Order: sequence, then structure tokens, then C-alpha cells
Amino acid sequence: MTRLTTPFGAHSTAAEVLEGVDLSGRRAVVTGAASGIGIETARALAGAGAEVTLAVRNLEAGATAVDDIRSSTGSEKVTAAYLDLAERDTLRAFGSEWTGPLDILVNNAGIMATPLTRTPEGYELQFANNHLGHFALALALHDALAAADGARIVSLSSTGHHASDVVFDDLMFDRREYEPWLGYGQAKTANVLFAVGVSQRWADDGITANAVHPGGIMTNLQRHLDPEWIRERGWVDDEGKPNPAFKTPEEGASTSVLVAASPLVEGVSGRYFEDANEAEPFDPERPGRGVKAYALDPASADRLWDVSLGLID
Repeated sequence: MTRLTTPFGAHSTAAEVLEGVDLSGRRAVVTGAASGIGIETARALAGAGAEVTLAVRNLEAGATAVDDIRSSTGSEKVTAAYLDLAERDTLRAFGSEWTGPLDILVNNAGIMATPLTRTPEGYELQFANNHLGHFALALALHDALAAADGARIVSLSSTGHHASDVVFDDLMFDRREYEPWLGYGQAKTANVLFAVGVSQRWADDGITANAVHPGGIMTNLQRHLDPEWIRERGWVDDEGKPNPAFKTPEEGASTSVLVAASPLVEGVSGRYFEDANEAEPFDPERPGRGVKAYALDPASADRLWDVSLGLID
């Protein structure tokens, strides 16, 4: 299988990736779109003519984001709707209330390195929120996606997937000691395997899915981290200014919109992208880049799909 490359790179912006792309008549949902790369993903899609729904947990923040996007793009086809990935009722409600086809689903929302927290079902929060919530949302929207002409799903992963495969024998840290980064890594690997699972199951419905690593960006995702820990690692300086090595949110959104809407990715499914190109296999000599083989393993994707169905039943 030939690796897909594009004219874009690490510092391309979302608007640059979609320059000249006409998304008129297309409908998109972006989760976690009130800030960070989510709002920039939604902005670029709206700027290209798509009708965009921001799926957000905080409707007040969502309304502010809608006004911002409408003001910057001139598009009135931007709305916000309530969604909490950790609450099954809101996931079902979102799916049942959606009418008509859905062309683009960007599973963008996420949490990172949280203290051990469990949902009412007893599930570890990072796995429940980052993977199971988006898995359930996609299932709830399956018919809408299938009704579109070539729907695409974008699954936000991370280089964090390098930290852990999916540990099927103890998904929820019931027996092993919890470590926030292992929990995050497992969830991010699950996000890649979900895209592989869609490519295995929904291809006949005309639905494709790919995973993306947006790159290092300072956003609300870091809110659970100790500020001193962040400073010690050089992510920010003593004044709190991000290291120039980090991407801007507009740059971070570029890989998401490439996978979501670029003609360059037409028909491509079950792959992992970074820096607006398909990633190369992980190489220990190049830490922080590439995709680990276990994240693209079809057998693991199949097993995760079946396990996830049982967990959301």
C-alpha cells in the first residue's frame, strides 16, 4: 500500500489545506468545537461552505464559538448542539434528533492525563470519553453517514498512542496500577483502531474513516497537567508563553480537515495521518513521530469493536 503524501506539511493551516475546496451542500459535525483545534476545524469547514454543527458540552461556550465562526467566515450555517461524551443519553439523543445525511463527522473532543476517574458505569474516564463516547456517537449517526455520498469520519488520536496498546485484559485499570499517561495512550490507540474498524465494517456503506495526530498544540487539553510540570519540560516559558516548537491551533487543525474534506484523501480509509500526510511506521530513532503497528492491527480493531459494543449496550 503506497503511503499518501500531499503538498502540505507541519505548518500548513486548515484554511490553506481547504483552499479551493467547495463544501457547499455538505454537512459536518465537530465534537469539542468550542475552542482549540476543534473550533479551527469547524471554522475551516464552514469557510469552505459546509453546514457545521458544533457538538459541545458547554452550550454557552458553544454559542460564543458559533458567533466567532459566523463573524470570521460570513457563514450563517453554523450551529451548536449539546453533547456529553460521557453521558450515553446525550449520545443517543444527538443521533435520534439528527435528520438527513451527514457527510463529515470529526471526533475531535478529548481529555488527557486525567487523575483516575470513573464514570457511573465504572469505566475509566479517558477510555470512556475519548473512545467509547465517540464510538457510540458514530453508531448513533451511522444511518445519517450512510445516507451521504461518501461520508468521512475523522478520529483524533495522538502520538500519545505510543505509550500503550489497548490492554484488553484490564481496560479499566481494575487490577493494574493506574497511570494517567498509560490511560491516555490506551485511549488514543483505541481511536486509531476505531478508524480501522470502520474501514473493515462500513466500506459498503460508502463510509471512510482515518485517524489523525494533530501535533503538539497548547490548548485546554493540558488543563489537567501541573503547570510546573509543563514549565519543567519546556512546553512554556516562565511567563507561560508556548514553546515556538508547538503548532498554532490553525496548524493543528490542518490534518483533521485534510482527512475530513480534501479531494486528496478521497476513498482512503483506515490510515493514520500527521503533519497533513500519512504517517510513516514508528521508528525508535525518531521518537514522537509515526504510527505503531499495534494501532493499525486489523485483529485488534475487530476485537475492540466487539468489546466496545458490549460496553455501550
